[in-house]
Amino acid sequence: MVAIDMTGEEKASGALTPENLQTAVKAIRNDGFVVLNGVVDTAHLDILHERMLEDLKLLQSRKDAPFNWNAGNIQQDPPPFMPYLFKDILLNPFAIQVGKEVLGEGFSNSFYSGNTALPSDARQPVHGDTGHLWPELEHAHPAHMLVVNIPTVDVSPENGSTEIWPGSHKDVTLVSTHGIELPAEALEERRKVAPPLQPTFKRGGILIRDMRLWHAGMPNRTQNPRPMIALIFNAPFLGVGEPLRFPKGTESFFEHPYMRTAARFVDEPIDHIYTVGGYKAEEAVR
Repeated sequence: MVAIDMTGEEKASGALTPENLQTAVKAIRNDGFVVLNGVVDTAHLDILHERMLEDLKLLQSRKDAPFNWNAGNIQQDPPPFMPYLFKDILLNPFAIQVGKEVLGEGFSNSFYSGNTALPSDARQPVHGDTGHLWPELEHAHPAHMLVVNIPTVDVSPENGSTEIWPGSHKDVTLVSTHGIELPAEALEERRKVAPPLQPTFKRGGILIRDMRLWHAGMPNRTQNPRPMIALIFNAPFLGVGEPLRFPKGTESFFEHPYMRTAARFVDEPIDHIYTVGGYKAEEAVR
């Protein structure tokens, strides 16, 4: 696993050095993921963590609570309004720098949600959040979508860090127009090449992965829920998709020269308990 620790110079400038940027890009291209340590203010994570634990009680009380495969993993939106909007989460300069290098200038963020691993012995099946754009490829095409995962706490196998299959984004088994679960025979073949791992890193770090990477939500063996926020970066040719809702008056917060946020700014209150990934519950696709 490639994990990059920020230098004082990088923290001060808000940018990776050219050497570290190329290390991150190479890791995403070869392994399908990279960890950047120390790029989010832990005070911001504390604020979000406390609020998301409060929201979790309401979310679980929904009759249609948005569980992902099992009751140990629930889809959860962070509050999409002030004072819970932070630039080092929604417009993290290091994530954007990597996104620009991998996807190209003009890419967009189309997602602001996440999942919370609840205390449970259950795990998800191995899957990819998307597949390759075209069927019957001999070789994988370059990345077209990146996921940025931002846990609000330290993550480890003990509290359900995501199982990741290194290099699996280059396996052309999964196509975006098919189902997202991987067949057992594909997993056995992949395991011979590179077995899965569960990363460990401190809060304040982020994990950036190719969206095609095979992975699975894992059991949380502790007594404490583990929230993890997610953004999805789209290559420019994919467009921005359905806009996320944020309050009017926050337009300037999202202005950025290299990345567009797929945002619609609204007057009415935003009920993030009865939405999934920014969509109303009845419109959401899990």
